[in-house]
Amino acid sequence: MVSHRPTRIARVARTGWLATMLLFAFSPPAQTVEASATPLIAIIIDDMGNQRGLGREALALPGQVTYAFLPFTPHAAPLAREARTRRKEIMLHLPMASHPGMPLGPAALDLHMTERAFKSTLEAALQSLPEVRGVNNHMGSLLTRHPGAMSWVMETLKSTGGLYFIDSRTTVATVAEQVAKEHRLPSGRRDVFLDNARHPEMIRAQFARLVQKARKNGSAIGIGHPYPETIAVLRDQLPNLDRRGVRLVSVSRLLEIQEKREWQEPSSPSLKVVKNSKR
Repeated sequence: MVSHRPTRIARVARTGWLATMLLFAFSPPAQTVEASATPLIAIIIDDMGNQRGLGREALALPGQVTYAFLPFTPHAAPLAREARTRRKEIMLHLPMASHPGMPLGPAALDLHMTERAFKSTLEAALQSLPEVRGVNNHMGSLLTRHPGAMSWVMETLKSTGGLYFIDSRTTVATVAEQVAKEHRLPSGRRDVFLDNARHPEMIRAQFARLVQKARKNGSAIGIGHPYPETIAVLRDQLPNLDRRGVRLVSVSRLLEIQEKREWQEPSSPSLKVVKNSKR
């Protein structure tokens, strides 16, 4: 009579197969390991579009610097196209009402607009630039305090493809990042202004502060402007990031890795990997 009980060799083989499958199932993908290893910084250059020469110098900065363009400014569209040829990430730097009221330029959003005018203005600004990945506020110390206005912003960003939103934090009373999260949009906040003081030593100090925050928190976002002093400091500092133990990434990449890290928050290693494997 032929026995249907598995032989010892078969049982061992089956056990080995099961162990191998479990190893693959509970091993984090290479990207997860990378995502949790190196402190990251993202740098946004705001106010792009008004000056051609300085704008082009800013676009020549090394690495994955992200550029935020003011809509309908004289050089925004051609500089944005050049940014794409250089494989740089593009944002819309969206003018928003400030307190006290300051001149904001074209496509500005304010509290006196109807919902239809508000959203159509934002949509036109987005369409004026090629391949926009996200938005941050220009000024906005008044508008970003208002949840209703911020909801209109986030609804529009979600309906146009789930663009991310970065809160420039021009006021401590801002609710912009909070409302973005409520709408389940990728979002973040400015950690450091690099060039509020346009002196090279001050800009270097702020850059060092940005690096320090990234080491402490895992990532940090800095905002600067196409000033000659800022461009010179970044041109000098960015090639040396490896020696400082941090990595420069685009804003979208930073938000993506931040999300992966949040999935890895539980203390149990197995739970961390199971959560990641479901994504």
